[in-house]
Amino acid sequence: MAKVIVLGGCGVVGSVVVDILSKAPDFSDVLIGDINLEKAKNLAKNLGEKVKAMKVDANKKDSISNAINGMHLVVNCIGPFYKYEKTILEAVIEQKINYVDICDDTGATYDALELDSAAQDAGITVLIGMGSSPGITNVLAKYAANDLLDECESIDMYHIHGGEPNEGPAVIGHRFYCMSNPIPIFLDGKAKKIEPKESNKYIEQVEFINLPGEYTVYPYPHPEPITLPMYIKGVQRVTNKGSVLPERYYELTRKIHALGLNSKESITVKDIEGVPREIQPYDFSIQYLIKQREKILKETNFGEPKGCVKIVVKGKKKKTKEDRSYVFSFVSEGAGKGMGLGEGTGIPAAFGAILIQRGKINEKGVIPPEACVNVMDVLHLMKELLDVDEKDEKRKSPIIFQSIDEEGNVKTLKF
Repeated sequence: MAKVIVLGGCGVVGSVVVDILSKAPDFSDVLIGDINLEKAKNLAKNLGEKVKAMKVDANKKDSISNAINGMHLVVNCIGPFYKYEKTILEAVIEQKINYVDICDDTGATYDALELDSAAQDAGITVLIGMGSSPGITNVLAKYAANDLLDECESIDMYHIHGGEPNEGPAVIGHRFYCMSNPIPIFLDGKAKKIEPKESNKYIEQVEFINLPGEYTVYPYPHPEPITLPMYIKGVQRVTNKGSVLPERYYELTRKIHALGLNSKESITVKDIEGVPREIQPYDFSIQYLIKQREKILKETNFGEPKGCVKIVVKGKKKKTKEDRSYVFSFVSEGAGKGMGLGEGTGIPAAFGAILIQRGKINEKGVIPPEACVNVMDVLHLMKELLDVDEKDEKRKSPIIFQSIDEEGNVKTLKF
């Protein structure tokens, strides 16, 4: 039987991956690789005999190499990806091991794609960005563009989520990274990058099918506008925009970043006793936001985690050539009730690992989800592992599929 290691397996996302893989019949051994060995051991104890734990320090390549040695597959959930992706992926290629990650950093995506030839030479499958966005967004967008439309004109993706039990420094650090770097978009058939200061021109108010009202979404530096145009001929626009719940919390995050309080340049301050101390504004901001988030969640009576990923694909329908929009909503309802960032990202990553192990994905090299993941395979895994049942409201698929015709009439469809 096969052995799999989940790097960062104690995290919000990694722990979800570990849980699903421990229940799937495809792996005899599931290893939790994490810097926090004690936490990894406690998690392993709760998940059965085939789950084990070991310490992995992503800052040391030897530690990574030793941990993945003898594995049949590696699932990487260690962020930030702009810091760790290339090092981990190089170690995986050296040992010729199949690989899945949830990378949503654009810089790390470019780095990974540059290793395509090396991965092909190693004869391995490297599935990058197999989360919610990127991940499910790519798979559904390609399905609509290539299977349902004769011509695809645009793909616009929107995501919003919040209320997870915990939000660690890496998550907030990733948001600071997103707010600091150029944002790739695909407009008028051409790839371009916009600077964060230009992003206000592209803000939208968007409705999500499972949430009340409209929400402000901002351009996000996610990889879909980089990879989707490679696989969807003729598409003229690909964008990705998102936000975080509660909106008040995300607005605070944006304001702190705008004030430059995400800086890692140390400053000297005096404590209450007048003793000089060196601190980084970044470290202060992270801890301040974690505390404020807890306060805002309580004040807003936020409740359980919730969110939605919305994919809007427009073009000319096959055969009739009429204008048609297909909308997919990946919601925290039905089988996805209470689903937040961890579940929404971790479940697709686990599915990617299972599909590779089952031989459903055979392409070699560094490949995004739209290049190799069949939407029907994902749906079958949902039924198998998430106990999806369309006849039961509580167990319905978390994917809602709609068609909008030229007159604006909306029809809910089934795959």
